[in-house]
Amino acid sequence: MISFPDIEEGKGPVLMLNMLKFRDRQLYFEEYIPAFNKVVSQLGIEGVKVALVTEVLGNIIATEGEVWDAIVMVEYPNAETFKTIAMSAAYHDIAEPLRVAALDELKLFMTRKTDF
Repeated sequence: MISFPDIEEGKGPVLMLNMLKFRDRQLYFEEYIPAFNKVVSQLGIEGVKVALVTEVLGNIIATEGEVWDAIVMVEYPNAETFKTIAMSAAYHDIAEPLRVAALDELKLFMTRKTDF
């Protein structure tokens, strides 16, 4: 289930932290990612980019039994752009079925770079 946080509009880029547990890694990278990019293109959206892809080597501090295969960070120009894509019929028809087939589990967090 997707829930959208109450984010102030127009506050700049957001980074989506995707924690992935694969059912089919190849399907995710070779079919879901191109399908997602196709949706973004069909919607006429620019500025969405993969910021980081990592392989999880091991859990240091995690809930017992929690296992992830990869972490992917995707940058969006703003929160509204992410919501537009995620709520679009194109995403639900084209990309989402591939994501569901490729992943056993997904956690998704909306983040923003901050100075501290």
